[in-house]
Amino acid sequence: MVLHHRPGFVKFRRTLIFESEESPSLRPEGEHMTSVTASLKAGTAVDIRARRFLWRSDEPKLAGGKDSGPTPYEFLLGSLAACTAMTLRFHATKTGIPLAGVDVTLEYDPEHAQDSNNLGAQDDDLIAGIKNRVMIHGQLTEQQRALLRRIATQSPVHKALLNQIPIDDAVSFTATD
Repeated sequence: MVLHHRPGFVKFRRTLIFESEESPSLRPEGEHMTSVTASLKAGTAVDIRARRFLWRSDEPKLAGGKDSGPTPYEFLLGSLAACTAMTLRFHATKTGIPLAGVDVTLEYDPEHAQDSNNLGAQDDDLIAGIKNRVMIHGQLTEQQRALLRRIATQSPVHKALLNQIPIDDAVSFTATD
């Protein structure tokens, strides 16, 4: 995973090279809901936990953060990139397509200042769009290419981003010392 930074522009590149491995189960037996917890203690750095994994998100220095981790938007792009590559792998394995690897490059133009200034506003145009470029590697027939081209836009995260997902918000408070 490589993140490229330029002023006013973020480019996320997720490269996955696959060896011959079995497709893992999408969900462990008995697990029905995914849970992620994010904790902010000071500044803008947020520690995030999912299952046994821990990672950090932060804002760039120009946006008031310490740049100690990818931004939330970069994680969003990373989720889409990873899910696209995994969906292609699962489908290729299932159908016997000799997929050698996948590169997914996602780009967007973040406006951190606009995001911060528009908090509470009903502005739906904070992200103008995401450019999704998928490079599929392997000795593939034209029929296999056509199928994978279609599958590349059908990952669960891709579908979720295109549809409005209901969010059940609950905000509570606790006093601190």
